[in-house]
Amino acid sequence: MSAARKTILVIGAGGQVGWELQRALAPLGAVLAVGQQTAPHAVDLADPDSIARLVRAVRPSVVVNAGGYTAVDRAEQEPERAMAINGVAPGVLAEETHAQGGVFVHYSTDYVFDGENPEPYSEEDAPAPLNVYGASKLEGERAVDAVGGRYLILRTSWVYGLRGSNFLLTVLRLAREREELRIVDDQIGAPTWSRLLAEVTAVLLGRVMSQPAILDEAAGLYHVTAAGRTSWHGFAQRILAEASLGKDARFKTLHAIPTHDYPTPAARPHNSLLSNAKLADEFGIQLPPWDAALSLCLADLEAMSGGRN
Repeated sequence: MSAARKTILVIGAGGQVGWELQRALAPLGAVLAVGQQTAPHAVDLADPDSIARLVRAVRPSVVVNAGGYTAVDRAEQEPERAMAINGVAPGVLAEETHAQGGVFVHYSTDYVFDGENPEPYSEEDAPAPLNVYGASKLEGERAVDAVGGRYLILRTSWVYGLRGSNFLLTVLRLAREREELRIVDDQIGAPTWSRLLAEVTAVLLGRVMSQPAILDEAAGLYHVTAAGRTSWHGFAQRILAEASLGKDARFKTLHAIPTHDYPTPAARPHNSLLSNAKLADEFGIQLPPWDAALSLCLADLEAMSGGRN
């Protein structure tokens, strides 16, 4: 069967990564993107039976799970639901995909770590999540790994884009509403554009689909983030410097604050940096700097809005 006739099932059609995947994966096959309300094919990630029915009905060659419970703070009040969607569902998806001989791709997070390392985390570093969200994502990783087969787990960080709920869109909204913004400056990470993540996924799957034996040795966990480092404050500073805020924006001043001045229900790691060395060594893929990717994203936003945000 040629790659053009393969069916690629994308879970999480409405999310920022799922949206980008629909375009990025289109050259590789027939992409079917589903969510909770995508009739006739829909899926409830909190319901294992719903997951099994979907995969058995579609019989895809590739399943990419971009769905998940992403409300980090709310997860502290809904641990069972977070665990069902992030911890249990990936294992069910992996098992159903493996049973059909397919390839499974799943996304995870820097929040599986406690942030105490002074250096970027590698795939060999021991996870120690600080919050329910991170713990649920770690369980999902373990569930996928336990199934085995032809799979890739892609850990990423600080994902943003032009859809959904994310830091970029929040900063742009607040800049229109407030004169002063107070942003945490002692949490470090690498902002990663959802389109960049989708494009890397497409490159990986393109190689896997043309050379299936690759995953005999290369299946497993990989870190995939933009290059470089910044703080949330630095990220906001760059957004505000480059974005077209519009004449009605109220923003005037950006303040850097410590984490303890912005308490949240879920604790966050101070160091979210992930090393991409394994990805570069195994697949020869190197991602661009976070600020270069942000510039492209903002240029895209500018084009979409006709110069007005």
